Amino acid sequence: MSSNKKQQNRSSLRPDGSPDDNDRVEIGPTALAFQEWHELGLRVPQLTRMREYRLQRIVQQLQQHNLAAVLLFDPLNIRYATDSTNMQLWITHNHARACLVTASGYMVLWDFHNSDHLSKHLPLVKELRHGASFFYFETGEFTPQHAQRFANEVSDILLHQVGTSKRIAIDKIEIAGLRAFDHLGFEIIDGQMVMEQARLIKNMDEINAMRCSIASTEIAMRKMQNASVPGVSENDIWSILHAENIRRGGEWIECRIMSTGPRTNPWFQESGPRIVEYGDMLALDTDLIGPYGFCADLSRSWLVGNAEPTAEQKQLYQLAYEHIQTNMALLKPGVSFRELTELSHRLPSEYRDQRYGVIMHGVGLCDEYPSIRYPEDYAGHGYDGVLQAGMTLCVEAYVGAVGGSQGVKLEDQVLITETGFENLTHYPFEASMLS
Repeated sequence: MSSNKKQQNRSSLRPDGSPDDNDRVEIGPTALAFQEWHELGLRVPQLTRMREYRLQRIVQQLQQHNLAAVLLFDPLNIRYATDSTNMQLWITHNHARACLVTASGYMVLWDFHNSDHLSKHLPLVKELRHGASFFYFETGEFTPQHAQRFANEVSDILLHQVGTSKRIAIDKIEIAGLRAFDHLGFEIIDGQMVMEQARLIKNMDEINAMRCSIASTEIAMRKMQNASVPGVSENDIWSILHAENIRRGGEWIECRIMSTGPRTNPWFQESGPRIVEYGDMLALDTDLIGPYGFCADLSRSWLVGNAEPTAEQKQLYQLAYEHIQTNMALLKPGVSFRELTELSHRLPSEYRDQRYGVIMHGVGLCDEYPSIRYPEDYAGHGYDGVLQAGMTLCVEAYVGAVGGSQGVKLEDQVLITETGFENLTHYPFEASMLS
């Protein structure tokens, strides 16, 4: 059954974005996080303004592409449009929530069973409904009928809100749902493109939220480094990142990429039960969704037990450091993606086979558009575009030879400014390996 009642703004957030002590609706940062950010001199986002800005960005994209609406199932896109959360990871593989945003800015959210109370405080959501589930686990053999019922409902909303246009964007949808919209004669455009372009340029509130998320992540990283002593397991160290993220109101971690010693080469090995040893290289990539839902995607490598680095460890580390510093220096508005590929630092030939997948990539609520490719990969996977002020990027490097004994991962998160870039990352590099 659908519920069309317009909801009132019942958020008990203070104007600075911090929650009222009696708030039981809004998830978000904890008192610990607010205290730490205050001590660091950070400004928190003004959430009402941030949410309104995001809606404007979506509407601009819809009008630019002559679209009546965008229909969202990806939980990160729903978060961007509504700033609501509800079982985010579960929803990534069970599309039980949906959001419709029309070109006039009218927003409808289909939430999961009996969870209306999680979104009633959001003033931009004009209707709360149910019935967006049409996948086999939920609807079994009746999935096509549920999908058609949902498509009919969307069609009816659009008829009342925007008229007869059936040109819409959809980001991700079950096969039965796509067929149901085809049956109604809809013209479907790629909604992921619409949303990636909307999410591309951050306003100051989003940047402030990102600063806060990064700061909390760096506090957790320091605790991880302090716990990097011989005799503990990789999982013991990695678990600290999870725990400290949650303590500060963070949300989840997309990967578990941390390894030590010989497991640092090749890259992408996940943390495991290996007991770390004195002098091991430890390398990690946070891939962390922190407070306010913002990604803090930072990479560092350090030695277990405060050991003195070997000549090989220094060489790997210094090359990775040179790589990201040289590539960051290229960043400013107006530089094309292709230019970044062509002008980027070239790794020595022995390290190119195991190069990272990208030189740099966009970042916001998660890894986002664009991906800047290495010269070896541009013909197959590269695309062009232009840097703009307000974009946020992660600049990274993995350095490890094929068959090598170890490798190094480094990554910083930066903001494109009007004149160049600002490095949002403050976690120090290892002086012993740069000397």
